[in-house]
Amino acid sequence: MRVLMLVGRSTGGIGTHVDRLVDDLRREGTDVALVTDPSTAACFGWADAHLLWPVHPGLRAPRGLVDWHRIMRLTGTVDIVHAHGHQAAVIAAVAVLRARPRPRLVVTLHNDLPPRLRSGPAARVVAWALRRADLVTGASGDLVELARDLGAEPVELATVASPGVAAILASSPATPGERAALRTAAGLAPDGPLVVTVSRLAPQKDLHTLAAAARDSRCGATWVVIGAGDDALRAHVEREASGIPLVFLGARDDVPAWLRAADVFVLTSRWEARALVVQEAMAAGVPVVVTRTGGLPDLVGDAGVLVPVGDAAAVTRAVDSLLGDPDERRRLGARARERALAWASPGDEARRWRERYTETLRR
Repeated sequence: MRVLMLVGRSTGGIGTHVDRLVDDLRREGTDVALVTDPSTAACFGWADAHLLWPVHPGLRAPRGLVDWHRIMRLTGTVDIVHAHGHQAAVIAAVAVLRARPRPRLVVTLHNDLPPRLRSGPAARVVAWALRRADLVTGASGDLVELARDLGAEPVELATVASPGVAAILASSPATPGERAALRTAAGLAPDGPLVVTVSRLAPQKDLHTLAAAARDSRCGATWVVIGAGDDALRAHVEREASGIPLVFLGARDDVPAWLRAADVFVLTSRWEARALVVQEAMAAGVPVVVTRTGGLPDLVGDAGVLVPVGDAAAVTRAVDSLLGDPDERRRLGARARERALAWASPGDEARRWRERYTETLRR
């Protein structure tokens, strides 16, 4: 079986998922090729990827036309085209329509549609692409419903597992000395409550609400944000957070250590599917406070605290309540870790994808 993966610009969860899925499929004997943006290939070290992004149907720039025809030629050499995201879905649907022989088209929705794609011509194009697919999957239940609302059929849930969960589950809890050393090395006080957020610096993550929650907190905690992204957004939020213990640590390669050192994990996103970092925080046995949106309620269940999107006061109340109640923190942390132990691994998900591809080819 030969599969062509299409994924656009991503330095976060989508790229991480595709990276692990491609590796696992190849280990299982599937021949996988990649079409992506140069920045995504560089981020994940995809040296063998076809760097044919950005492309759009009808693009008139000479280079764009060359890339577009190369994608169409590639689709005629594979059995399955698997597009990740709505932009990739449109590109793949046009390419598959013109390919000879025609491969099967699979689309995975990882994110909610932005407002500009919910009505008008753009929405009709996305809906057309999803209806052309032989299978559409959503990374969360609301994305499954979105695909059905847009006319896709068949549609099913395909959860995305964090590649980092297994190692975190296998690790020991951080000792007080390890926590103190980690914090001191980052220029923070060695003790006191620690609230951790791991997030791209992007509007979707609603860091303004996080800053407002930290400002109103009365628990004496240090709040840290780990992640890179929009420098202008970071500067804006840092100005909002002036005078309060909210610290931006930038991108780091020791995120699991920070999760194990945290007393509470917070994510104030406007929307998420099954956020990989929430999975990892739960595997670390950290009580989580996350927004009630997308796939987070199904992911967290009763193993964390769900708050309304954009409600800084609710975030503050939840964090301060947990920091003031060690027994409740331990109870929720243990429940979160127990929940994480029951999740499918990335390898399990890859095997399920091979089954989906085979079933799609038989239809």
